[in-house]
Amino acid sequence: MATALQPAHLPMSDEEWALRVDLAAAYRLVALYGWDDLIFTHLSARVPGPEHHFLINPYTMMFEEITASSLVKIDLDGNPVGDDPAPVNRAGFVIHSAIHAAREDAAAVLHLHTPHGQAVSAMKEGLLPHTQTAMIAGHDVAYHDFEGIATELDERERLVADLGTRNTMILRNHGTLAVGASVAQAFLRMYFLERACEAQILMLSAGRDALNDPNHGVAAKVEQQSTGQGMALLAQRLAWPALLRKLDRIDPGFRN
Repeated sequence: MATALQPAHLPMSDEEWALRVDLAAAYRLVALYGWDDLIFTHLSARVPGPEHHFLINPYTMMFEEITASSLVKIDLDGNPVGDDPAPVNRAGFVIHSAIHAAREDAAAVLHLHTPHGQAVSAMKEGLLPHTQTAMIAGHDVAYHDFEGIATELDERERLVADLGTRNTMILRNHGTLAVGASVAQAFLRMYFLERACEAQILMLSAGRDALNDPNHGVAAKVEQQSTGQGMALLAQRLAWPALLRKLDRIDPGFRN
């Protein structure tokens, strides 16, 4: 695997540089899986330290262009930290600053507008528990009503209240969101949520009456099987290293 080589002109801790590499990788993977929306969604990661600074994409770059060094560092008021003048998506600042400020465990926050995620977000029933993937994701999903494009600061309080202690969210009529203690954990949660949404749209093409309802108690069993330290280890030690190896083979520029 390629190493993360920090440019000499960007002085920072090794820990921050490694975080930048992981977040840049997440941007490239979102593009690779076709989850991006031109320049209009956002992923963030909180920089270690007491300041609650966080990294986010410059509002000028496609996701397949994002590199570790191009990420913008801002504070909870949206001010740039350092000399980077790149603009930041206002809605990205509102959503991510709210969660980073309120949830100490939310070191990474991912927000998408995929067609499948938006389609499920527009359904009254939300995510249906009809696939294994939906059962893995569904027990941890919160919902937040659409208030328009998220540019108003007062929405942050309601967004945080609706998320509560859960780690994924369907923003009604809008999209999906996932948080995690690491970029790896947030990405795996988003992967399961997005796959569940995609499967739901495909299965509903057969009609609601044709669906096979899972046996009683199965969803609760899957919840027990997919929570706890095991899932964190699955993300950090197995899935994420494999994804980084994939990127290093086909798209290694994220490390720059």
